[in-house]
Amino acid sequence: MKEVMNKLLTVKSLVTLALTAVFCALSVTGAITGDQFLTIFTVVIGFYFGTQYEKKNHTTETAP
Repeated sequence: MKEVMNKLLTVKSLVTLALTAVFCALSVTGAITGDQFLTIFTVVIGFYFGTQYEKKNHTTETAP
């Protein structure tokens, strides 16, 4: 459980969660449209999961 929490509290994870919260708040208050939110959120989440996949793939390829 402690290892899972340490992985969740990385800078990249915290930035992703913070951006998600900010863009949700902006969308709810009407500062940005739903379409703008979807575009921004897709890019942020895509980047996050893309880097996670690349990190996992890289460690798998370099393992003996």
